Amino acid sequence: MTADQVAGELRSGMTIGIGGWGSRRKPMALVRAVLRAGITDLTVVSYGGPDVGLLVAHGRVRRVVCGFVSLDSIALEPHFRLGRQQGRIELTEVDEGMVHWGLLAAAHRLPFLPMRAGLGTDVMRVNPELRTVRSPYDDGEELVAMPALRLDAALVHVNRADASGNGQYLGPDPYFDDLFCLAAERAYLSCEQVIPTAGLLDAGPPQSLLINRAMVHGVAHTPGGAHFTSCVPDYGRDEAFQAHYAASARSPEDWERFRGEFLDGDEADYQRAVQRFAERRTVTAS
Repeated sequence: MTADQVAGELRSGMTIGIGGWGSRRKPMALVRAVLRAGITDLTVVSYGGPDVGLLVAHGRVRRVVCGFVSLDSIALEPHFRLGRQQGRIELTEVDEGMVHWGLLAAAHRLPFLPMRAGLGTDVMRVNPELRTVRSPYDDGEELVAMPALRLDAALVHVNRADASGNGQYLGPDPYFDDLFCLAAERAYLSCEQVIPTAGLLDAGPPQSLLINRAMVHGVAHTPGGAHFTSCVPDYGRDEAFQAHYAASARSPEDWERFRGEFLDGDEADYQRAVQRFAERRTVTAS
């Protein structure tokens, strides 16, 4: 599929999970396609980064469910922060482990999973809908009942994949991309390279085959598709561009300039604009 075809299968009002972590291996080409598709009123479940920020800045999000929304080297995603300060989005913020457990419960088709994370913290106060359960065994321990985070669709990005949907990460961390796929009714995978199935075992060890074809409904070949987040070892985070993106939250005028230069066209337009940005920086530095 193309990224735009993936976005064409999504609908307004959906709950969409987005893989990656902060500003690392995010399916940004798919997120940009979602922006072009015009869908709105989304609930976004994410270990959030610029995926959340871009969707919030475009007014496409009703609620964010997360453990954080960060650009890593910039602690708090600025467009997400602005959306919260202006009251434009609802937020369900829980412990990072609770997001993991909610995805795991959905992947196993369970209504909830018990856990200790959240007990004795303000997580329970700011999320009054959360409930506790008591162990039926002799210990009688009270535990948080983390509800399943069921997703209508999941979007993830990996280094390599075959055309059938077997996905391979080659960086240092799998994050929770497989759980996003398993928790979703439909999962879509973008990748840096599409290679023959046999080539996946040449590219990395079997445990790097995080995602298998039974989890995936569509594969999109998107070289540079995680930009400006990192997709190690293919490329690192584009810190200069990320700083430029973050600065666009300073005023409505800054945002309109950024959006007009980088986001008002298609993915090819975006990649060309990024190249021009890099060339300007090279000229300035020299």
